[in-house]
Amino acid sequence: MTAIKFKKFNIDTYKPGRSVIRNMKKVIKLSANESALGVSSKVQKIISKKNLSFFRYPDPKSKKLRMEISKKFKCDMERIICGSGSDEVIQMLCQLFLKPKDEVIVPQYSFLMYRIYAKIVGANVIFAKEKKFKVSVSEIIKKVTKKTKIVFIANPNNPTGTFLTKNELIKLRKKLKKNVLLVVDDAYFEYMKNLDYVSGLDLFKDKENVFILRTFSKIYGLSSLRIGWGYGSKKIIDALNTIKPPFNVNEVAQKAAVESLKDMKFISRSVKHNIFYARKLKFFLQKYGITSNDVSANFLLLNFEKCKFKAKNFNEKLKNKGIILRSTEDGYKIKNMLRLSIGSVKDNLRFMSVVKSIFNK
Repeated sequence: MTAIKFKKFNIDTYKPGRSVIRNMKKVIKLSANESALGVSSKVQKIISKKNLSFFRYPDPKSKKLRMEISKKFKCDMERIICGSGSDEVIQMLCQLFLKPKDEVIVPQYSFLMYRIYAKIVGANVIFAKEKKFKVSVSEIIKKVTKKTKIVFIANPNNPTGTFLTKNELIKLRKKLKKNVLLVVDDAYFEYMKNLDYVSGLDLFKDKENVFILRTFSKIYGLSSLRIGWGYGSKKIIDALNTIKPPFNVNEVAQKAAVESLKDMKFISRSVKHNIFYARKLKFFLQKYGITSNDVSANFLLLNFEKCKFKAKNFNEKLKNKGIILRSTEDGYKIKNMLRLSIGSVKDNLRFMSVVKSIFNK
C-alpha cells in the first residue's frame, strides 16, 4: 500500500505564552502582552447586542473597518487590507513575495511568526545580530544579498522592548536596496510616548517599498477575535487581495474593531496605566537585582544576570504561586531572561507581593 505523502517542515512550532497551570483554577497571566484593561465599553456594548447575523458571511472586504482605519490614521482606504490577526497578513506577504531559496532578514530576537511563515514557503531566514538586545541597522545591511526579498522588523521589538528611533528607521530604508521590501510591524506603537520614536505608518505612508503591520490584539484588547491590518502600495494590496481568503475576518471582529477605534478615552487610559505600572515594576524589580529595558511597549524583558535567582528558578517559584511569565528560551533562545507583560492593577500588585515573598524567604 502506498503511503500518503506530505511536506515535512524543519520549523520550531510557535509556542504561545502559557495561560494555565496544572491543578490551579486561578492564575495571573502576564505572558502574552495582552491588554491590561480588557476592552473598551463601546466594544462590550456592540458584542452584547443580539442582532449579530451569525448565519450570514461577513463582509469579505471589511469595508466599514477600512473606512474607519482610513479616517482615524489619515491614510488611503484602498491601500489597507484586513486579516485574521496581523499574523495572517504576514503569512500572505510571504506567500506573495517569496519563493524557495529567497532570503528574508529578521533581527536575532524578533517575533517568531516572521521566520515561521518565511520557512513554510521555502525561503531562507537570515538572522541579523542585535546590539545589547536592540535591532542593528548596520548588521541588517551586512546580511543583504541578491537573494534578499524582505526585511521584517517590529518597532518596538518583541520580546526585547527596544526600538529604532525615527532617524535609524529612515537610515535603514535608505541603505536597503530599493527592491527589498521593508516590513515594519507597529503592533505596540500606541504605547510609545518616547520623543525619538515615530511609527512606521507615519514615517513611510507614501513609500512603495515599505509595508506596515498593525494589530487590534494589544492595546485594543481584541486578541481572541483575531484581527489586524496591513498598509502598503496599491499594487501590493491588490495582489494580496487575490490570495486573501474570502471571509477571513469575522463579523464580530470587524464591528468590535470599528468601535474600538472610536474610544480615545480607553486608549488614553490604557497608555497612562501602562507607563505608570511599567515604570513602577521596573524600579521595584531593580531592588532585587532584576534589570530590564527602558519603558516602551506593554512588557519588560527581565534580565537575571545580577539577581541571586536564575530566571528559570524564579519562573518556577512564580508558577507555584499561580503567576505566569513568558520564558524567552522557548523560540527566542534568550537565556536567563523572562518577559513580563504589564497587567491590571490587581495583577501587578499581586505580582509585586509574590516577588517580595520570594526574596524575603
